[in-house]
Amino acid sequence: MIRDEDYWRSLVRELTALPRETGWLEFKQNKDDPQEIGEYISAMANTAALDGKAQAYLVWGVDDNTHEVVGTTFDPAARRVGNEELESWLLRRLAPKIDFQFKHVEVDSQRVVVLVISRAFRHPVQFTNVEYIRVGSYKKVLKDFQEKERALWRILDAVPFEMLAAAERLAADDVLGLLDYPSYFDMMSRPLPDGRDAILQALAADHLIERDDAGSWTVRNLGAILFAKRLSDFGRLQRKAVRVIAYQGTSRMDPPREKEGNRGYAAGFEGLIAFINGLLPSNEVIGQALRKSVPMYPELAIRELVANALIHQDLTVGGSGPMVEIFSDRMEVSNPGIPLVDTQRLLDHPPRSRNEMLASLMRRVGICEERGSGVDKVVFQTELYQLPAPAFDTVGESTRSTLFTPMPLVKMDKEDRNRAVYLHACLRYVQREFMTNTTLRDRFGIDPKNSATASRLLKEAMAAGLVRLADPDAAPKLRRYVPHWA
Repeated sequence: MIRDEDYWRSLVRELTALPRETGWLEFKQNKDDPQEIGEYISAMANTAALDGKAQAYLVWGVDDNTHEVVGTTFDPAARRVGNEELESWLLRRLAPKIDFQFKHVEVDSQRVVVLVISRAFRHPVQFTNVEYIRVGSYKKVLKDFQEKERALWRILDAVPFEMLAAAERLAADDVLGLLDYPSYFDMMSRPLPDGRDAILQALAADHLIERDDAGSWTVRNLGAILFAKRLSDFGRLQRKAVRVIAYQGTSRMDPPREKEGNRGYAAGFEGLIAFINGLLPSNEVIGQALRKSVPMYPELAIRELVANALIHQDLTVGGSGPMVEIFSDRMEVSNPGIPLVDTQRLLDHPPRSRNEMLASLMRRVGICEERGSGVDKVVFQTELYQLPAPAFDTVGESTRSTLFTPMPLVKMDKEDRNRAVYLHACLRYVQREFMTNTTLRDRFGIDPKNSATASRLLKEAMAAGLVRLADPDAAPKLRRYVPHWA
């Protein structure tokens, strides 16, 4: 498989065989100035995009004149800037936070370090607020070369992340060894074609792979992230694997149980949901003398939130992927990337995705639906189970969705109550109906004789500016409510 020591040794030999350094390749021996490394990451990521390369390489242990492997004393794991590790220091100063990783390999009995840098995507990469570019083998400030800057922006606007290469120069058998192609045909409800060539042609027709001019194959990010047998076979995509963490209590300080998925999102989705459900708490109820276990959260809500996290994440954010955290009182599903829609409008707003090709294929294989964001289903399910309303938040550069365990109305604080009333109004509105005192009582399970309690909840939400009267002149018993934006 790719990404083992043999691969990196072979790569170093290929790079040293080139006649000269390029915009996406730089050789060094021992120089390890952190500022210079950061500037190189920016320059080479931008140049790789300009030159149509998926990655750039900064290699220590090679003489830049003769390209002879001479070895290096540079150890990125041991290098610190102040009290901070080098990799963390670099990542904090990059914008956007692209993926890069240091690899160690022994070549001809010499120690070599390879810094693999993902190409820029959507925006030029900055280091400490400055964008760099390579002109020949020299590192320059991008703004000083306006023609290159314009050309770079044209490229960044044109190429979606899904179409970039996850692995290149592969033999046909290597492609089939890396991808769970039987899952693709099974999920598409298509018979498995006869013969290797027919399988490859079908995968290529859906843009999962591509044949290059030399007759070898490229696995695109779309194919790898959805149908990889092991995401770890695709280097930087390993960090896009879904992490599931279960804590014993309500705090992240409690001892966790953690597992990281390694299969592609589509191929491994059902297994992921089953694993999550196995970690979730449940209630035991007795009916007709039989005891049975009832899930704490509706499975449909879990499926929708996890699918949304996969589809709507910002795949260009380096070192981060979707995460599911399970606590004794809640479940949080988060993904890198600020939402493209106001979190208060997720229920009614037409869905927008950064990754349209990924979203489209996930819909075609039945993981999510073509229409709707799924948030309306999540809200409906939590109301059906009479759970507290889910919360949707932006946390730093990430989006977080939270489901809560059952809680009686009397224990909810004002924020919980207002959020539930607001989302109930939104759900009724998208169903072309109105929220009323009666529907709100049904949502919370309030006895009809306690209609004053529902009235108080409505007044609180109106005072918070979350809902308004649809017909201000209506008599109190006939009042109907809509979200504040309706």
